Amino acid sequence: MSQFFLQQPASGELHPFPHIIELACQKIQHIQLNSFVRRQSAELRFFYITEGKFEWVINGQPFTLYAGDSAVVLPQQEFGSDKGFLDPGTISWIAIQPLQFSKNGQLVLGSWSSIPENECKSIARLLSVNHLPVLSKLGIAGSIFNNLQKEIRGQEIGYSVRVNQLIDELLITVVRHLTRQNNLQRDFPQIFMKLEQALRNNLDHQWLVDEMAVMVGLGTTAFTEKVKNYTGFSPLHYLINIRIAEAIKLLKNTNRSVTDIALGTGFYSSQHFSTTFKKLTGYTPRQFRANHIKKT
Repeated sequence: MSQFFLQQPASGELHPFPHIIELACQKIQHIQLNSFVRRQSAELRFFYITEGKFEWVINGQPFTLYAGDSAVVLPQQEFGSDKGFLDPGTISWIAIQPLQFSKNGQLVLGSWSSIPENECKSIARLLSVNHLPVLSKLGIAGSIFNNLQKEIRGQEIGYSVRVNQLIDELLITVVRHLTRQNNLQRDFPQIFMKLEQALRNNLDHQWLVDEMAVMVGLGTTAFTEKVKNYTGFSPLHYLINIRIAEAIKLLKNTNRSVTDIALGTGFYSSQHFSTTFKKLTGYTPRQFRANHIKKT
C-alpha cells in the first residue's frame, strides 16, 4: 500500500464521500514533534498498524499496538500519545462522520450505508460499552484499507458503491471481532513482555539474537519469526527501537551528556548513536533535545 493522505474538503477524491473526513496510509520514518498530541475525536475512527509499535492513550487508558492490530476511537473520545508524536512504523486510518452517535445506542450512519437501523443500534451499544478499543491481530482490516485505497485511486465504474460497501465491511468486521474478543487480554505472550523488560533493564549489554532467543526458550529462527510477527521488526531492529525510545526519555528528562546516554543505552559510541538516532527520528540527539526544550 502506497502512502497517501486524503482529507475533507481539500482532497477532491473524497468529495463524493462527505461522510469520510480522513483516509490515509502513512509510513512514519522520522519523528515529528507535537504531531500526535492527545485530543478529542469528532469522528468515528478506525486505525490499522502495518508495522511498528505504538504507545497510545485511548479514552484515558494506555495501550500498546503492534503490527496487525487495529484500534477504534469513538466520537468525543480522547486519543493520542503522551509522547506527542507517532513512533516509526506504518499506519492506516479512516475517520467517518456519522449523522448521529450516542452511547445509549443511537447510530445513524447515513443513506450511504446498507447496515439496517436495528443493527446500527446494536453496534453503537457494543462500541459504547467496550473497554478494550484495541483489536489484536485483525489482518483483514489491512486488506480492507488496501481495497479502499485502490477503489478511490482507480475510480472505476461502481467505485463509489464499492467504497461504501468496504466501510460497512470494516465496521462489521470490527464489531464481530470485538464480540469474539469478549474482553480477553491481548494475545502478546507474557514471556515477550518479560523479555522486553529484561532488555530495557540491560540496554548497555550488547545483546545477540541467540541470547534473546535462549531467554524465551526458542531457537533463533523460531524466535526471529515470532518477534517479526508480533512487532513487524527483526529482533535487532526491535532492540534498536527500544534503545532509541529510552534515549528519547533521557534526552527529554535528564541533563546527561549525549555520550553518556549513548553508552548507557547500548550504542558503541556517540557517533554511532547520533547516526542511528537521526536515521530513525530525523534529528540529531542535540537537535532533538534543543527542540524539545524550546517547545516545552
